[in-house]
Amino acid sequence: MNDNTHYTYAGFGVRLLATIIDAIIMMLVIFPIMYAIYGDAYFTSESLYLGVIDFLINTVLPFVGSVFMWIKFAGTPGKLIFNLKVLDEKTGNHITPTQGIIRYFGYLVSAVVFCLGYFWVIFDKKNQSWHDKMAKTVVVKAS
Repeated sequence: MNDNTHYTYAGFGVRLLATIIDAIIMMLVIFPIMYAIYGDAYFTSESLYLGVIDFLINTVLPFVGSVFMWIKFAGTPGKLIFNLKVLDEKTGNHITPTQGIIRYFGYLVSAVVFCLGYFWVIFDKKNQSWHDKMAKTVVVKAS
């Protein structure tokens, strides 16, 4: 971060609430689309994926949407509601596309061991999760 700038790092609770809001928004977008395409089979099928369109909408759409929002607006809707920003750890600027991609796939790493990477926010001095550390990002309260 710039030496002249002081940030308040976002804590675990507000980040969790922002993530829940993002998940709800994503469900409100995805479910109607999937129902329009697959009908009741979308909710009753035992298969993990129903086809290429299912994969694209459920996997690629959240990836592209999240990375775009981080790069363009410094946060997803949930984070923006709470006035939080995802910024480059060293410069305090918006993150790069590479950082966004690393951060998104870093979610998998954060989740792998009982979600310890997410809970790491509680113990870290900059409230960084593992995916933040991997991407060299911080989540701060915007001034």
